[in-house]
Amino acid sequence: MEKHADVATVRVIYDAMAAGDFARVLGLLDDSCVITQDTAVPWGGRFVGPDGFAHFGLTLREHIESQVTIDAVFAADGDVYEVGRTRGTALRSGRSFDVAEVHRWTIRDGKAVAAHFAIDNAAMLEALALL
Repeated sequence: MEKHADVATVRVIYDAMAAGDFARVLGLLDDSCVITQDTAVPWGGRFVGPDGFAHFGLTLREHIESQVTIDAVFAADGDVYEVGRTRGTALRSGRSFDVAEVHRWTIRDGKAVAAHFAIDNAAMLEALALL
């Protein structure tokens, strides 16, 4: 039953992001939450806590406008996985993109303690005109 609650928490995070309710998103992050993404993309790196997540999000929005389409959210191996696509426009190049992505969330006591965002880096770097 706990994993069902963890999946529900991740779904709430994505619903809040889609609605632009960033206060709700930040409220679902543990103060020690670690957010990571490959440094191959300009917004990649390691970010800690709600402030780190906010910095990550602002940096991402400096480079792309995008929306996530969710294909699946499920629990496996103690984490919650979101699988889908991110579609949008690279702001500097003006190129559109449609990139596969997988996000892995670790939820404890109803809050995210870790999140790793993985995308098709080559496709994104091409859209950013960095490849």
